[in-house]
Amino acid sequence: MLPLKTLLTAACCSAIVSQAATETASITMYSLDAEGTSQALGEMYIQHNQYGIVFKPELSGLAPGVHGFHLHSNGSCEPSEDGTPGGAAGGHYDPINIDKHGAPWGEGHLGDLPALYVSQSGEATSAVLAPRLQLSDLDEKALIIHRGGDNYSDTPQKLGGGGKRVACGVID
Repeated sequence: MLPLKTLLTAACCSAIVSQAATETASITMYSLDAEGTSQALGEMYIQHNQYGIVFKPELSGLAPGVHGFHLHSNGSCEPSEDGTPGGAAGGHYDPINIDKHGAPWGEGHLGDLPALYVSQSGEATSAVLAPRLQLSDLDEKALIIHRGGDNYSDTPQKLGGGGKRVACGVID
């Protein structure tokens, strides 16, 4: 059973998506491997409205469960020099150098987004809201989906405890 806060957040996001502006951007999300991107997983639709930025996934092929989801500083899905898949995307978008992971509605990095929920069939279709972002923040950045959840804190593990980067899409 999902906690009440999660259910209320999902209900609010659904209401916000229905009120969203008609202008929508579409970002193709890909699975990550040591070579860079591989299989297309679907689209991430991005809309701006009076409440912030709405991310609406239409993805399949992900592991079921909760996944950390972040806006990263660099518009690249390539591996880093040490071979980390998606590592060239850099860290979470943090233009004012807060250097703290937190909730999307809190005081952490601006790139801290609500977690994505993936169904038992591997599909992610529930919208999430990033209330502190503006469209201008998204230019030339990468969206990263991490294995495992996100507790919106730097404790007990840094960056919310999410696992490796499993999917990426570049916002042009």
